[in-house]
Amino acid sequence: MINWLERNTKFSWTITFLLAITIFYVSTLTGGKIGGKGSTINATAYHILIFFLFSLFLFISLIKGKYKELISLGIILSFAYALTDELHQYFVPGRSSSFSDVGLDFIGVIFASIIYFISLEYRNAGARNRTLAGTKPLPPQGSPFDRSGTPA
Repeated sequence: MINWLERNTKFSWTITFLLAITIFYVSTLTGGKIGGKGSTINATAYHILIFFLFSLFLFISLIKGKYKELISLGIILSFAYALTDELHQYFVPGRSSSFSDVGLDFIGVIFASIIYFISLEYRNAGARNRTLAGTKPLPPQGSPFDRSGTPA
């Protein structure tokens, strides 16, 4: 699935922007807790999960499975969005901003960066092992080509 998203960057960028819009929209809601009368666990889970997803799709869109050096840029951009989200909440009536929320957002960012980095290393190690073994990498799932690169 990640390979497909890396090849179809318009789709992955669209999801990234939709997640950013969702974060912005939820920040405009008044009433404090997400989901109404939910516990702070719901708010904690929301912060970690939404920034995990936002960051993961940002990494997929930026790095495309090739440019590992851009992972730090993705972390910086995600952290900056978390900060601006809290700044935005400061100006929303009935809402407040909190550095602890930025910390929860950053947990999601770091978790996404670790997962994506491990995914890159695993896939790159597999490609290196196939090359060292003298075999050609297998074509992607659903490819009309067989192992030789000719149409099936």
